Amino acid sequence: MSPYVITILLSSLGLGTTLTFMSSHWLLAWMGLEINTLAILPLMAQHHHPRAVEATTKYFLAQAAAAATILFASTINAWTTGEWDICCLTHPIATTLTTMALALKVGLAPMHFWMPPVMQGLDLPTGLIMATWQKLAPFALIIQITPFTYPQVITALGLLSVFIGGWGGLNQTQLRKILAYSSIAHLGWMIIIVQFKPQLTILALITYILMTAAIFLTFKMTSATKINMLATSWSKVPILTATAALSLLSLGGLPPLTGFMPKWLILQELTTQKLPLTATIAALSALLSLYFYLRLCYSMTLTISPNTNNASTPWRLQNTQSMMPLAIFTTSTLLLLPLAPLAQALVN
Repeated sequence: MSPYVITILLSSLGLGTTLTFMSSHWLLAWMGLEINTLAILPLMAQHHHPRAVEATTKYFLAQAAAAATILFASTINAWTTGEWDICCLTHPIATTLTTMALALKVGLAPMHFWMPPVMQGLDLPTGLIMATWQKLAPFALIIQITPFTYPQVITALGLLSVFIGGWGGLNQTQLRKILAYSSIAHLGWMIIIVQFKPQLTILALITYILMTAAIFLTFKMTSATKINMLATSWSKVPILTATAALSLLSLGGLPPLTGFMPKWLILQELTTQKLPLTATIAALSALLSLYFYLRLCYSMTLTISPNTNNASTPWRLQNTQSMMPLAIFTTSTLLLLPLAPLAQALVN
């Protein structure tokens, strides 16, 4: 694809997200979401592979259904209340429909059915955009409408996403599907706390973007798409493999890595809000996700490919990929936990 076309598409992605961020009117927010969706479709189908075209079609149908539901719900609310403002969502049917539509937009369980097959059909750079940037605009709307939604619905969506995100990734062998289920589980953590402290949701989203970007860029650097392809990475790039294993543990939320910070603060806030059962279920469900992160770490660091040519033959091709973004995201993924007191002061 031409660099000029890619520049236009990425600019349109930024325009759609910015438009949704700035909007206080449902039609303008819907327009931003549509620009966002239409801009990423050519990026998804650029390789013209049958699997990529299938993933693009599934994504388009899911996003079109969600956008139509948002427009329908906002019309119902405007019909009954006479207001198109996002912060005036008061009709109960419109509120429920909008919540479900935004859950479908980001891939929250039980509306997560499109996320793993779509991620599996994409290349790693487009998958990175799908797992990170495409979550920003819907989450901006979720944070705005949370005061008008039903807390039981939000909590149920969050707990179900954490559980299904951990359970669904257990027996997967494709790395992109594992990262898709990881995305579902992390979205569950973000949505659980949004009704009590939206600042914690923003913090969890930022740390998730940092950690996921580090993992995607690492897999792109090693050209790994399946678990058994990780076994050769130690003999090729040992230092990168070690940092990737630590990044995976950070994604699982283990101290003293950055991923521990949002989970710790979220569990603390749930306990403060007199919801110890919700915090316990979320923490136990996170152990499911931790299992497949440890499985990936085992494949990368404790497994050696039976073919020893990879270890004895030098790497002949010059690597043309930029290491700077990978270095920045990996360092942030591993070393930001000491900033937890500052983050806690900001969200309080």
